[in-house]
Amino acid sequence: MSRPHLVCKPSSSATRLLLIHNERELLRAQLPPPSQAHWRAAPTLCEALALWLQHPLSVALHADAEGTSSALTLCDGFGFGEHRLHYEVEVIDAAHRRRPRALGSFTDLRQLDLALRGIE
Repeated sequence: MSRPHLVCKPSSSATRLLLIHNERELLRAQLPPPSQAHWRAAPTLCEALALWLQHPLSVALHADAEGTSSALTLCDGFGFGEHRLHYEVEVIDAAHRRRPRALGSFTDLRQLDLALRGIE
């Protein structure tokens, strides 16, 4: 059975999440920006999703020029993704940018998920 994938794209206006497991989209969410979240919110969310699905989580974290990805505390001090018991974070530098509309199509996050699967 494959690992669940969480694609996370933080920005100064919102944090968008897409959770895929066994080729099924399980969760699509738009949360407030990292600047408005508790510093433990993202790590706790990753742990909770992994426990809920009973599988370690692969997290693709979109790195941005604004520095919002580091505010989620899913990276170490050098910008490398954290590797924990319940989740592993891969920092992805996505070259393309699209402006999200409402919840939007999440096509860009699906592409990041496919990129992460190619890395494994």
